Amino acid sequence: MNVMRDSDRPLESRPAGSIQTDAALTESIAPLIDAHIHLDSYDQTLQEEMLAGLPDDGVAGVITVSMHLESARNNLRLTKRYPALVHPAFGFHPEQPIPAQSDADELLAWMKRHAGEMVAVGEVGLPYYTRKEAEEAGRPFDSKPYEQLLERFIAFAGEHDKPIVLHAVYEDADTACLLLERYGIRRAHFHWFKGSPDTVRRMAERGYFVSFTPDIVYEPEIRELARVYPPDQVMSETDGPWPFEGPFAGQMTHPRMTASVAEAWSLIQGLSLEEARQRLYMNAKRFYGI
Repeated sequence: MNVMRDSDRPLESRPAGSIQTDAALTESIAPLIDAHIHLDSYDQTLQEEMLAGLPDDGVAGVITVSMHLESARNNLRLTKRYPALVHPAFGFHPEQPIPAQSDADELLAWMKRHAGEMVAVGEVGLPYYTRKEAEEAGRPFDSKPYEQLLERFIAFAGEHDKPIVLHAVYEDADTACLLLERYGIRRAHFHWFKGSPDTVRRMAERGYFVSFTPDIVYEPEIRELARVYPPDQVMSETDGPWPFEGPFAGQMTHPRMTASVAEAWSLIQGLSLEEARQRLYMNAKRFYGI
């Protein structure tokens, strides 16, 4: 008879008492880092409330990624107000229309001027979901301009010795890997990654990082990735304000949800909660140099 272990169960279906929630324990262990959040996408009032409460939530910092130039400017302003908590990445999210050449040039020129204030290039990548939507609707879609723009960001990361935050899932990850290899980039973070076992192995062997969102609690595909990916190459994230399902349904996505990510990962890996949080915390600090 096969017996399901607690580490195999979604958190919401685990036996009562199997989830650690003791506040004193949480206060005695490593803090949390949200390695990928769109902080500037929250309402300003929510931003203020969230950031003011992070220390009480046990969150030591967030990596806030940018969608475009105005987003990058907003994230830089937040960083100047909360320098100990907010660490910005600047880039152009690929799930939107490709920018005009002049707009891309302006963004990269702005990033160059502010290279000393950014911890990473991001969020950048390839438009998997936009492309699939177009293909399913029978519309033509040209990925080449997105690949060319990604190559410019990867070259920028190499030139300025910055980590890069990637939105590149499934077969798009293979294209991203080729570009990273072409430019000799080793510090790459594939956030909320999904992909084939072969791609997972390729990424792991090259030292690339992945991060897990709260859906590690209930998504079998993500739980399997968490089981096999090298523990020294993983981080916790929320991708907020993106909402989640399962036990998080109806809740505003908040950096403190990384506590649930750490707990789920600890159970999948067979680690104590203390060790899991310490490893996730140190992995993020090491990768981003914060």
